Amino acid sequence: MELQKFSYDNKIVKYFLYATIFWGVVGFLLGVTVASLLFYPDLWQDIFGQNVAPLGYGRLRMLHTSAVIFAFVGNAIFAGVYYSMQRLLKTRMYSDALSWANFWGWQIMIVLVVVTFFLGINTSKEYAEHEWPIDILITVVWVIFGINMFGTIFKRRVHHLYVAIWFYIATFFAVAILHIFNNLELPVSLWKSYSAYAGVQDALMQWWYGHNAVAFFLTTPVLGLMYYFVPKAANRPVFSYKLSIIHFWSLIFIYIWAGPHHLLYTALPNWTQVLGTVFSIMLIAPSWGGMLNGLLTLRGAWDKVAKDPILKFFVVALTCYGMATFEGPLLATKTLNTIGHFTNWVIAHVHVGALGWNGMIIFGMTYYLVPKMWNTKLHSVGMANAHFWLATLGIILYVIPIYWAGFAEYQMLSEFTPQGTLANKNFLETLTIVKPMYIIRAIGGVLYLTGSIIMIVNVWKTVSKGSFTSNEEVEAPAINKGTPRQSGEGFHTWLERMPVQLSIGSAIALLIGSLIEVAPTLLSDFKSDEVIVNTLTPLEVEGRDIYIKEGCNACHSQMVRPFRDEVKRYSTPELGFSKSEMFIYDHPFLWGSRRTGPDLGFEGARNPNPAWHYKHFINPRYVEEASIMPAYPWLLANTLDISQAQDKMETLRSLGVPYTDEDIQDAEVWIDEQREEIFNLLMADGTSEPVKFYEEAAGLTQIKDLEHQIIETLVDPQADLEDELAGLEEGSPEYKKVEAEIKAIDKKLDAKNIEMEKLTNKLAQEYKEQISNSEVIALIAYIRSLGTKIEFKD
Repeated sequence: MELQKFSYDNKIVKYFLYATIFWGVVGFLLGVTVASLLFYPDLWQDIFGQNVAPLGYGRLRMLHTSAVIFAFVGNAIFAGVYYSMQRLLKTRMYSDALSWANFWGWQIMIVLVVVTFFLGINTSKEYAEHEWPIDILITVVWVIFGINMFGTIFKRRVHHLYVAIWFYIATFFAVAILHIFNNLELPVSLWKSYSAYAGVQDALMQWWYGHNAVAFFLTTPVLGLMYYFVPKAANRPVFSYKLSIIHFWSLIFIYIWAGPHHLLYTALPNWTQVLGTVFSIMLIAPSWGGMLNGLLTLRGAWDKVAKDPILKFFVVALTCYGMATFEGPLLATKTLNTIGHFTNWVIAHVHVGALGWNGMIIFGMTYYLVPKMWNTKLHSVGMANAHFWLATLGIILYVIPIYWAGFAEYQMLSEFTPQGTLANKNFLETLTIVKPMYIIRAIGGVLYLTGSIIMIVNVWKTVSKGSFTSNEEVEAPAINKGTPRQSGEGFHTWLERMPVQLSIGSAIALLIGSLIEVAPTLLSDFKSDEVIVNTLTPLEVEGRDIYIKEGCNACHSQMVRPFRDEVKRYSTPELGFSKSEMFIYDHPFLWGSRRTGPDLGFEGARNPNPAWHYKHFINPRYVEEASIMPAYPWLLANTLDISQAQDKMETLRSLGVPYTDEDIQDAEVWIDEQREEIFNLLMADGTSEPVKFYEEAAGLTQIKDLEHQIIETLVDPQADLEDELAGLEEGSPEYKKVEAEIKAIDKKLDAKNIEMEKLTNKLAQEYKEQISNSEVIALIAYIRSLGTKIEFKD
């Protein structure tokens, strides 16, 4: 058979690989920064002299997760797929133009995410915080990738599709389904939208997406990379072809059901929670099947592991994959979920997967690809080994103290005294205990980051001495891909050379669980005849949007589970625990997934004092010295933009929130009235010296400067003159002279006191205008609404 000559496109792989390395370091640096802010909340204050909005904890945290997931892992997936697919299919990618559209579209998306998150533009939905224009861009780029992938498959020069390709196909369909349906939203404007789902339905959709983003973006495509690069690096065939088949089909069928285990003991219907738990436990089998298939591929090559840093990275990656996929099902059981959910245990679990599984497989892939594409040897095996040990030690130092912190949090928060009261009433007591663990975690992150910087140097040195081949010339025979199933040919053997049927089968496996689990909840009406839920006022809607903008849901939940300690700590006897009907107007839901701070679901009913919240937002250390919550002084400086208030209410009404025409028409009047009400409450029971506190919070110094001037130029000289007067003979010329000077100073003091009074009154008026029109007043309004909108019928 005549050989056909063609070339592999290495240039697109190079660019995706460079992007992977760059965004990886950015993601790790953001991670270290976010970790540091948990034990050093005034970091920016000490560096810049004030806290700055773009660097707020909530904004940086969502930027960190997106940088790691979409920028670091996303670019690595594309690099690995574009490299492996061409070689597995013996053909160049279908279209160079589509390849570059994929690359630049993805980078533009990442840059837009960075800019919008710094500006506080987000939807609050974990791993899917991007606003609707970016969601559309992601969809377009993903479709481009799919066309390029399937076009390449259809022009292949091999009969059978290797297992890695199966995982790439399943990834394409799963991500498309998850992304589109989770991100259905109704725009208010170019950069503002509300989720099409509310409350319980939104929570289910989000964690159907959130868990399966881990499954089908951070796992299945990376498993495809594992099935290609581990055998290549070890120079061994994959351990078991049959195990690969079982691994693939069972994994994609079972994984899609597991999302509800993130919502155990919440207001989600119990049958959905049970399904999530059952299928999560079932996940152990296919997950460990894949791990063992990878590790056993190294049979007969373990001597190489001691010498080859690439194999070291792959072994640790597979081990971490096994650990994470064993721990995940355990956390999905109700017993352990009670302990782990909302605590640092979940954070440790996630980072075993992200740092261990994703990071280490990508590092190994990078060290494999660079020498291959630049036709040279790796610059330094020693540096690669140093990177490996720094990364491994970094993972250990990161996760072990955070596991410990999670256990400590659960024990302290759930403990009762013999008298039946909470043993640790103040949530801050747990933070005092776990703070040293946060410091150790950050040290682990620094080690991991340092290792990646060593990798950059090693890659740069390798690239500098190598010779890159943009178009790698190869040849392979053409094949006839349309042959029917042969006699005696196994079903799966036939299926592997039929990409359309394989794709349809994958899509069906994904859709079965999605439809059975999600559809009934979406069709349910969670309204109750026993509970009345009042709508948020326009000012409270604005406050809720600020809560979302600042990423408050990254640290605070709004879901009181039916546990004695949670009801006692976070709720009132009347409200009890959270129920599904309480969230029917929440677009989006804000239940959260972590309690770095206390639950706020019923905060307005528990602590309606606006002065406390005001001081707490401006600087939490004013209220609790040990607090690790960041300060938000810009909420006072920023004037609330209410230009879209009516549009927001119209949009929410379109989604089912029962605002009337009169409500919408009177939105601004309603806002002004509530502003006035909250400001008056602030003045009535707020700080004892509101003007001075305003000055301190706003960074002003007029009063302090004037006080200093009075003391320096009048009070101190007058005191000196009075001392001098005491030593003079009464009635003497010197005595009369000094006495006259003292009286002159008295007159000046009277004038300065009048000036001080005028300045105080002026600042008091500014205080009222600034506070009333600021973002902080809206956020206070929203916090005070939590738990107060619910009425129970007799």
